[in-house]
Amino acid sequence: MTVLLAVLALCVLAGLWCIAVYNGLVRTRNIVVEARSGMDVQLKRRADLVPNLVETVKSYMGHERGVLESVTGLRAKIDATADPDSRLAMEGQLGTALSRLFAVAENYPALRASENFLSLQQELAAIEGELQLARRYYNGAVRDFNTRIQSFPANLVAGSLGFTAAPSFEIENPADRDTPKVRFDGGGDS
Repeated sequence: MTVLLAVLALCVLAGLWCIAVYNGLVRTRNIVVEARSGMDVQLKRRADLVPNLVETVKSYMGHERGVLESVTGLRAKIDATADPDSRLAMEGQLGTALSRLFAVAENYPALRASENFLSLQQELAAIEGELQLARRYYNGAVRDFNTRIQSFPANLVAGSLGFTAAPSFEIENPADRDTPKVRFDGGGDS
């Protein structure tokens, strides 16, 4: 009878441990989903700002069509793409295209002096800052989740219940890691 109670107690403890591990995995996975959502909110704010920025710039620099078309084309592709990983890659390309747009805008003093352009530029800079924070939070949440599902003994439960590693946000194009040299004071090289 004592052996039966001991085996039963071990089974109950093992079951409780599995439940605790499962709940912890679900909690950290939900944090990753929340972090991804926060990043998507900032990306949406940036995407909503792009048409206003393009319209403002278009009136000043109509012959810089390639830069404008690149920005608007990428925004349209992002809106049409459902795959989150593909969207993230294109969002990085959009950031690069926006940097090129601002670099070209240096050649237009009237545009740089435009109150509307300056306001949009400041708003975009604020959104980019928030987006950087959201990306760091997301990558931290992914790191914690991936560490949890890969650590022993939780990996025994995670693997059997279908928990898989979440992808971190990474820049696809190594050239995008370089800091763009953009100046709005009219001097220097771009």
